[in-house]
Amino acid sequence: MSEPAKQELLIIDDEVQIRRLLRVTLEAAGYAVREADSGGVGISEVTFRRPDAIVLDLGLPDMPGMEVLRRLREWSQVPVLILSVLGEDDKKIAALDSGADDYLTKPFSGGELLARIRVMLRRNQPSDDLKVVKFGSIEVDLVRRIVTRNREEVRLTAKEYALLRLLVLNSGKVITHRQLLRELWGPNSEEQTQYLRVYLGRLRQKLEDAPNQPRHLRTESGIGYRLVLE
Repeated sequence: MSEPAKQELLIIDDEVQIRRLLRVTLEAAGYAVREADSGGVGISEVTFRRPDAIVLDLGLPDMPGMEVLRRLREWSQVPVLILSVLGEDDKKIAALDSGADDYLTKPFSGGELLARIRVMLRRNQPSDDLKVVKFGSIEVDLVRRIVTRNREEVRLTAKEYALLRLLVLNSGKVITHRQLLRELWGPNSEEQTQYLRVYLGRLRQKLEDAPNQPRHLRTESGIGYRLVLE
């Protein structure tokens, strides 16, 4: 069985030296790291890569970091740690009130950065009773990000896993097409329902005993999808 996937962090900062320092520190701690040098690129990365957390600088060349945060919070709850040379209380309060999870003032120590990221990621972990979810012959380990069927690992793409994870976390509930599309493909994809049909079809082929008559990954006609655990 393969190693569990590393948690992925996105750095949005226009300073090359800061990005290099962050990358070295975070990769040494076992994280996968991606970089963006502007707010626009950062938002695009979040839309397509779905990182586990973001380190966001407030001073970006194309738009304020606060604007990046505002746009992200319109459709995503990904944890965000703000980095800034501005340490005034009013700046911190404004960022936290706008949806940031934490705020760290430059310069900072690597140890403090890692501690704050660990706390953010812990808060975003599934509750104890949802760490491993079973239905039929399927087992989904939400902590290790591993899916098995009859105890054999099932290879899922990042997007397939993200879709399955959303359904698992909301098992028994109908999630609308719009909710799924916003969460997985971003706020400009709400009409692209063909994405969902394709990815649900792939999941059914990999997980259902009878993909054309799914027992667990159910379609709610005209509304959305629902995961049935029975």
